[in-house]
Amino acid sequence: MARITSRLIVDGALPLQPAISPDGRWVAYTVSTLGRPEDRQRSAIWIAATDASSPPRKLTAGAAKDFLPRWAPDSASLYFGSDRVERGTVQLHRISADGGEAETLTTRPGGISDHLPLAGHGLVAVVAEDAPACEDVRVWGEHVPYGRLWLLDPDTGRLGKVEGLDDRHVAELAQCPDAGPLAVLSWAVPDLDPGCSTCALHVVDPETGTVRDLGDVEPAASSPVWWRTDGVWHLCYLATTPPGPVGGRAVFDVTVPAAGAAADRRNLTAGMAVCPAGLAQVAHGPPLALFADGLDTAIHRLDPATGRFQRMSRVAGLAVSLTASHSGEVVAALVSSAYEPMNVHAGPPAARLTRLSDTRPELRGLRWGTQERLSYRAADGLDLDGLLILPVGASRHDGPFPLVTLVHGGPYARYADQFMLGVFPSGQWLAAAGYAVFLPNPRGGEGHGHAFAASVAGAVGMDEWTDIVTGIDVLIEDGVADPDRLGIGGWSHGGFMAAWAVGRTTRFKAAVMGAGICEGAGPHRHDELSPVSYASEIRTPVLILHGEDDTNVPLGQSTYFHRALRRFGVEHEFVVYPREGHAIRERGHQLDVLERTRAWFDRWLAGPAWRSPC
Repeated sequence: MARITSRLIVDGALPLQPAISPDGRWVAYTVSTLGRPEDRQRSAIWIAATDASSPPRKLTAGAAKDFLPRWAPDSASLYFGSDRVERGTVQLHRISADGGEAETLTTRPGGISDHLPLAGHGLVAVVAEDAPACEDVRVWGEHVPYGRLWLLDPDTGRLGKVEGLDDRHVAELAQCPDAGPLAVLSWAVPDLDPGCSTCALHVVDPETGTVRDLGDVEPAASSPVWWRTDGVWHLCYLATTPPGPVGGRAVFDVTVPAAGAAADRRNLTAGMAVCPAGLAQVAHGPPLALFADGLDTAIHRLDPATGRFQRMSRVAGLAVSLTASHSGEVVAALVSSAYEPMNVHAGPPAARLTRLSDTRPELRGLRWGTQERLSYRAADGLDLDGLLILPVGASRHDGPFPLVTLVHGGPYARYADQFMLGVFPSGQWLAAAGYAVFLPNPRGGEGHGHAFAASVAGAVGMDEWTDIVTGIDVLIEDGVADPDRLGIGGWSHGGFMAAWAVGRTTRFKAAVMGAGICEGAGPHRHDELSPVSYASEIRTPVLILHGEDDTNVPLGQSTYFHRALRRFGVEHEFVVYPREGHAIRERGHQLDVLERTRAWFDRWLAGPAWRSPC
């Protein structure tokens, strides 16, 4: 029987960016390799019938980076970005839904970064960055490529810049149904410091280029959609709620007032026990939304009468990237469940969605570790959930096993009951080597409402740490985990938690800190809640991994922790991946992460006692 290897994981295909046609008959999507080749990223555009009446077909060859499919208003053709003309420079292209040769529509020296075909105007809204500066120096905040809004006539090639957005970065676009104006979300600056950009909302008339400012909106605003009730147009969007950026996301609603009138803004998800994760525009009705709901995902529709979202259906596991037809009668999304990798699904929003794509057939027939849903109570009685993956071929009766706890990032993220096979030492990768894997959802994450998410603001590493320890103790009491062979790891905020854990206790025999913060000025009590403050107490061997060009969590955080560990004689390794940002993208580096992390746990946990028979 085939075995799970690091190459099997990294060389797999991944569906991305589903876009349903306005008539609801087709869904286009991108298929890319999980690991980026060192020479060039390649991806292809695929198309599938939403009723599954025919198998998916490849629309572009995938010899270049073909991505960002967007449908023409008549559903007859697709616009997409590609660097097929010049490597590394993305230009806009158009291709018939029936296939054939693609037409190149832009030839800008700096290329484009986003686009949106506009109904009723024969135009395409294009976001293109300013020409890069040539100076061989880096001045923070200067010479950063801003996204500017342009309007393209695809038949003549005429490209006109939209003035009136001041010196702001264009982040996202959405056109009002029935050939209406364009909603524009902008940031004060491009994404230099996540969570620090000032967001604003604008309305642009494509005919005249006139810009109306609706004012500043909440941080990290995204996913704008239009809807109408009682003759008044509204704009909904996702944004971070106070105390942010830790507090989680909500759906905000803004009326689009007559000229000169003030816009009315309200939070549509206040008090809900679930968390919004995506919005989809419906031309003749209120918007649809995805909600993180515990370990699952739900599709909701906004009820105009009450101003509240009502659940239509539930998707087992994880669903992301919701897209809807013009009428809203058909939707598509990327869906993954416990033993099924991410694929494109489609169907009516109130019914079970049907899988359309099959991007990883090579995984069929492999044996996976049994994935269990966990529920337990925190020390203060709060209900918590998470996942347990047992070693491949094992049951609970074969325990206790060496246990590796993997903490998710964020902290505003979660583990849904999805297929756990990824490039950071994922659950199934470790389960194939004989480890039990605990995937906790401590407070601070999404899926349980705003209060749950906001509870760690100013107190990272406190109650969420206790939540994790409580779950480990439950698994020890149940005979699943060997208390003498415990490991912990995580990436980003999960990396912070791994660094925090080894400074609070010596019960872990190995730890992996991936792109984690070790010290910082807030929002928290600096010295008390910084892992580096406890470096002298650390006895656990630590593997530190970080991308050299990470601007989210700068490399200096890991460098500082490495120096502290060296100062106190703590066994550790410090690995820096060149050319990488906050996520590790290059194929060779991903292979190294997988192999190196598993070898680290093998070394310090004395090797798993249970080995899969497969």
